[in-house]
Amino acid sequence: MHTAASGGLTPRDGLTTIARMRSYDYVIVGGGSSGCVVAARLATESDARVLLLECGDRGEQNPETLTVDGYKQAFINDRVMWPKYTTPQPQCMNKSMFVGSGRGLGGSGAINAMVYLRSSVSDFDDWQLPSWRWSALESAYEGLERVLDPHRRDPTEFTQACIEAAVEAGFTRATDLNNGDLDGVLGYEWMNYRGEQRRSSYVAFLQPALDRPNLQVHTNAVVERIVIDSEGRASAVEYSVGGSRQCVAVGKEVVMCAGAVETPKLLMLSGIGPGAQLRRHGIDVRFHQPALGENFQDHPNVALFYRGRRDVDAKYPQLYGFHRANSASDLRPNQPDTCYVFYPARSSLREMMMRMLPTLVLPPALRERPPLAQGVRNGVSLAFRSKRLQRVVAQLYGMIVILGKPKSRGTVKLGGPRASDPALIDPAYFSDPEDLTTLVKGVELARRVTGAQALRDWGATELFPGRWARSTKLLEGFVRANAMTTYHFAGTAAMRTSDRGVVDERLRVRGVEGLRIADASVMPVVPVSALNGPSMLIGYRAADLLLGDG
Repeated sequence: MHTAASGGLTPRDGLTTIARMRSYDYVIVGGGSSGCVVAARLATESDARVLLLECGDRGEQNPETLTVDGYKQAFINDRVMWPKYTTPQPQCMNKSMFVGSGRGLGGSGAINAMVYLRSSVSDFDDWQLPSWRWSALESAYEGLERVLDPHRRDPTEFTQACIEAAVEAGFTRATDLNNGDLDGVLGYEWMNYRGEQRRSSYVAFLQPALDRPNLQVHTNAVVERIVIDSEGRASAVEYSVGGSRQCVAVGKEVVMCAGAVETPKLLMLSGIGPGAQLRRHGIDVRFHQPALGENFQDHPNVALFYRGRRDVDAKYPQLYGFHRANSASDLRPNQPDTCYVFYPARSSLREMMMRMLPTLVLPPALRERPPLAQGVRNGVSLAFRSKRLQRVVAQLYGMIVILGKPKSRGTVKLGGPRASDPALIDPAYFSDPEDLTTLVKGVELARRVTGAQALRDWGATELFPGRWARSTKLLEGFVRANAMTTYHFAGTAAMRTSDRGVVDERLRVRGVEGLRIADASVMPVVPVSALNGPSMLIGYRAADLLLGDG
């Protein structure tokens, strides 16, 4: 039987022996938010030979990933938004839900809403790792930001009304959401842009390094496995480009930066992970690591929609709020459990419906058939040509309520023995009943905000779920039926001080030499805010560790 991982470095399928392979000091797997940072810093701050492998395109091939307004077009481009789906979710009407992620240099950071937040002091305290506390990270954040150069957008009449309403409802207006204190605040978020340019980690870090002779970047490269030799060391990486199988030797380390879904999947294909699961797929167990793929976390959210009495004058969801909605939770004192985002519908409602509607109206077996999915998208696009609908959308806004500190823990498992087999993604939404309680309380708080005088003056006619949904039971039904991902996947290769952790505090994979992980999968507990900033930070810290190790 042809297995996905075999012992040693025996030539396979015509691959050359280790002595004849091309060799690099470092191979970075995944050119996303963290991977671009790691590769660029290793190449520019040392003479090491660096290879970056990315399964998607360069940004220039999808120019919408390079501009601030392009995110809505990227959201409906399957070349850069990798379609993925959960297993059926029992607490969400047994639906299989869309959980796509970014593909291409810059990763999800090249297609997201450009939110850049450090998160909070309490988030890093949750990790219980001395070298990853807020005070230990500030200098790394400052170094990251000197290159990234994030900005805040200018106030508008609408955003000012939203802040005033939030203050009426008990929030404090934040002067800086990156000072580490997110307790009960709402304000203008930092965003990684400059002028009309999106400042993803690809643009800010990797682009300037592309002409360096010690850096090679291979795009459309599908990694198939990390070769673990007989001494338990990551010695080579096998991948394919355009169907051509290739293998490169690794002199120092492999750094996994493929994200909280693909990183554990690729390690399992390489023989690292829960032994029984690997054997079921015919994969030789190189190192039994039962925690890999466990501890999966995400931020589910629901959106409340309102119609104002005049056009919303904001183009981006530029406000971010945090509050403790569930006072009965055992979270740390003064730690927020929910997030609040004001969403101008005119910014991307059309594209959001084009992406999500095929998932909602087509059965799983049909939704990935391009003609059917495109037919649904064309119908949405046609509907939005209506001048009447455009007038409605211009006055429409949402208040998105996000569960920031979920108690539920899911899994990522293998769906088959090949890299082309999609992983089985189970976020286990609301499997801990406290999560549903907290999100319902968050909806109630959001309604207090939209019911405050400042937004009543602007206009706040609730269209969805509608004023009829008042009781706790009805709101629970609303949340179960309408929850969706916020694309904040974390935790599947958790960093811990004990042997229970997949990686140690220096991001080294336990049980395997020459292998580190530097992406959101190492987060033991998901931060309350967006993950792009913390993910880039992990990449920045990984580069520090690698450069220090020589």
